[in-house]
Amino acid sequence: QVQLVESGGGLAEAGGSLRLSCTASRSIFSIDAMGWFRQAPGKQRESVATITSNGNTNYADSVKGRFTISRDNAKNTVYLQMNSLKPEDTAVYHCNAHMGSYYWGQGTQVTVSS
Repeated sequence: QVQLVESGGGLAEAGGSLRLSCTASRSIFSIDAMGWFRQAPGKQRESVATITSNGNTNYADSVKGRFTISRDNAKNTVYLQMNSLKPEDTAVYHCNAHMGSYYWGQGTQVTVSS
């Protein structure tokens, strides 16, 4: 099992940047994949970005070129650098870990004003 704690959300203006962090309660070195999902009011949860244990990344088309996912195994932390933010990026962002089962953090709110 693993517990995930997100941080770094908040309010940003359109065109601005935020960096989200997801810190795990155990080593992430061998976790198959970790990622960020988001859910806006009235919408389904969607995958934003994922990173595998060997560093392969995948992004939703809506964030390609603007968001970057990375991991620091020494700090048991996964990051999501979000640049050129848009109002449509407003959502609760959840961290996810896939290691047999799926584990979720509690989420952090990101609000982008126009």
